[in-house]
Amino acid sequence: MSGFLSLFRRLEGPQTVGRGRAFWGLFAIVLVAALAYPLFSDGYTVGNTVYFFVWVFIALSLCLIWGYGGSLSFGQTAFFGIAGYSYGILTINFGAAYGFTLIAMVVAVAIAALFAVLLGYFMFFGRIAGVFLGIVTLAVTLMLERFMAQTAGPEWHIGSARLNGFNGMSAMPPLTIPWPGEPIVLFADIGLYYLVLGLLVFVYLGLRILMNSSFGNVIVAIRENPERAEMLGYDVRKYQLITFVIGAALAGVSGVLYTVWGQYITPSSMGMTAAALPLIWVAVGGRSDLTSTVIGTLVVLAAFQALTIYGSQYALVFMGVLLVLTVLIAPNGLVLGVMNWLGRLAIRLTQRAG
Repeated sequence: MSGFLSLFRRLEGPQTVGRGRAFWGLFAIVLVAALAYPLFSDGYTVGNTVYFFVWVFIALSLCLIWGYGGSLSFGQTAFFGIAGYSYGILTINFGAAYGFTLIAMVVAVAIAALFAVLLGYFMFFGRIAGVFLGIVTLAVTLMLERFMAQTAGPEWHIGSARLNGFNGMSAMPPLTIPWPGEPIVLFADIGLYYLVLGLLVFVYLGLRILMNSSFGNVIVAIRENPERAEMLGYDVRKYQLITFVIGAALAGVSGVLYTVWGQYITPSSMGMTAAALPLIWVAVGGRSDLTSTVIGTLVVLAAFQALTIYGSQYALVFMGVLLVLTVLIAPNGLVLGVMNWLGRLAIRLTQRAG
């Protein structure tokens, strides 16, 4: 019991913004509103919201690796694509019976994490850091994108799953959950919404606990001064590798859910534009905090989609301008800056009332 309470107390700490009754009261209100949202919306809009939620996982992965760990990775979409393609190959070959789609989700994420172990080992134990780490991860991402784009011929298949080159893979079976009487089939609407929302809340709270633990403190210490952390006896390479693998697994979750949502995956999901967008979401939100990353990602995604619908040629220009303004005006993130300002305002008002 004491262990559970200790775990619960780590939801708050120096590595995360937001604590106390006011924050958790607001969190509960937002969660209740999210749970009630499908009751007041149509299936198409709910499915579109699932699309937004899917991308939050890859944003959180970059927040963990870059914001907390200090290692800028351009390779998150590589893990996204590896997991997405793995899920597609597994489900096309083995179908959805007996809950295999759930097993395929876990296996696909594990494959992405295993690839991160291999890549991360050579990077971190090879002492690759700083801008060179970004270059290596970007090179891996583009290499995978180029490789998958040229697999259009009929010889490129794994079992009955054709890779289809630049057109991508499609026609994966929907996510199916075994259930007494009749299995539950989750298409991109209300059922999948609740599954992804529950997973997002679980990951968010789990990462808060992780970052406020001793592991999180070491990660932040490595970001601030890796030489000092090493002198204190910590194996910096091991902590960086573990953080990288956790982040890769989260990016893999995003890739699997994206494939489940649309029942397709293409090489462009690992291209240059796809690799750059999560950086903008996280930078605008505030890369050093989980809550600001979640809020920033959802806000920027909504703005990006609106611009894509009403002015497609300006959407990417807007994203570039937004990134430049963020770097110049609020290098720690616009959303995080607003959250900190509101926190200071609340403290001043409380002191005056007291």
